[in-house]
Amino acid sequence: MPAVPPIESPATDARAAALAFLLHRHSTGPKYLREPGPSDAEILRLAQASLRAPDHEKKIPFRFAVIRGGAKERLADLFEAYGRRCGKPPEEVAAERERATRPPVVIAVIARIVADPEVPAHEQWMAVGGAVANAMNALQLMGYAGKVLSGARASDPEVAAAFCSPGETLVGWIAAGTPTSPPKPREQDSPASIVRRWPDTGGP
Repeated sequence: MPAVPPIESPATDARAAALAFLLHRHSTGPKYLREPGPSDAEILRLAQASLRAPDHEKKIPFRFAVIRGGAKERLADLFEAYGRRCGKPPEEVAAERERATRPPVVIAVIARIVADPEVPAHEQWMAVGGAVANAMNALQLMGYAGKVLSGARASDPEVAAAFCSPGETLVGWIAAGTPTSPPKPREQDSPASIVRRWPDTGGP
């Protein structure tokens, strides 16, 4: 089991390094991933990070299912069947299969949102999103890379049924592995475009 994090806050230089990392976080698609992927112990660390996300009353409305080795072929069968049901051409069906087999490790994200007057559904979904974000950050901090995959295939009834018990929702999958190349440059963010004083008086 992973060690319990210390209560003490990290040193100033460690906090600065962590912030610098967050400002340069990026996703890496499955075709740019190779072995090795995160080990079982590292996935437990990833899960530990996800449990530190904001979560009102600690509902923990999520869980992970790890897919590696031969299990990826079963996932590929699911994706291929989904592609055929959608009437995709052969090359796109083959691409569906590769989405499952290419990443060294695939981690399914499964949510369970329950009725609770004290913790409304939107707060539980916020916790799921925070958990995924923390998991992705932990993945990259451990030297790996990855990307969250979702889309219509995650809501396909046959695909979802392979992962979910009654009352659960398949959110998507995290494709994880070692990056094959440095990240591509991306356009600069504009943090000022999403920040406003309240109430908005039109001034600075």
